Amino acid sequence: MQGRVDRWVLALAMALGCPQLAIAACINPAQLAHSTVSIMHYFEEVEREARTNLVGVRGTGWFLSPTTLVTAEHVTAAMKLSTEDWKPLEITDGDGSQFIAARIQRVAGSETEKLAVIELQHGVSGARSIATRKEPLLPEEKIVALAYPAGRLHPVEGRFVQLGENGKLAGMALLEIYEGENRLVIDHGASGAPVIDCNGRVAAVVSNVFTQSIWWGSHEVRMSTAWGMPNVTSVPVQALD
Repeated sequence: MQGRVDRWVLALAMALGCPQLAIAACINPAQLAHSTVSIMHYFEEVEREARTNLVGVRGTGWFLSPTTLVTAEHVTAAMKLSTEDWKPLEITDGDGSQFIAARIQRVAGSETEKLAVIELQHGVSGARSIATRKEPLLPEEKIVALAYPAGRLHPVEGRFVQLGENGKLAGMALLEIYEGENRLVIDHGASGAPVIDCNGRVAAVVSNVFTQSIWWGSHEVRMSTAWGMPNVTSVPVQALD
C-alpha cells in the first residue's frame, strides 16, 4: 500500500461524517473465483539501488482479459514496470502461483491517482474477467472488496460514502470498509483490489488507506479514522474509459 495519507487529507476525510451502518453481504465472492490475484515483482539486484533490504513489491490485480490485469498505477510504478521491458511477475491465485513476463500496456485516468493495465506475455489458464460498471456508485451503496493483503485473498464488505471533491481526494471514491472491529483489514498488498457492486461488477479500484501513527513508548501504533468515516480511497473504474 502506498505511503500514509498526509494529515490534512486525513482531517478532510474525517469531516465527511455519516452515521455508522451495519453492512450485509450483497454478493457471494465465490461467484468471482479466479478473477482476482496477488501480483508480486521480485527486484533484481540492479533494481534495488540503495534499498538493498527490499525484496520486491506486492499488490492486487484483477483480470480485464486472460492477458491483461488492472491494478493501481502506483503499484506498477513501485514495481518499476515499464511499457517496453518485460519483467517477471508472480501471479498467485489461491494456493497456486506462476511467473509470467509482464509490462505496462497503458495508464488510465486524469486524476492524481490512476489505473494501470498490465499486459501479460501469455494468458493465464482459467482466468475469469469481471464486467465493469458504467455508472458511478451511489451514497450508502454496499460493496465488496476482493483484496490480497499479505498475499492471501480476503473478501471484505463495506459501503461507498461519497466522491472526494478537493485536493488529492478529487474524483476519488471514498469508502468505509471494516471487518468486525478491524478498520485496517484493507492494508499492505491490497492496492489494486477490485471494489465490486452487488451485481458483480467492478465499480472502483482500491488505492490507499487513511491512517495516522502514534508512538506508545518505543512502539508505533497505526490508527484508522473514526467509525462512520471513510477509511479507504479508490479510483472509480470509469477511469479506464
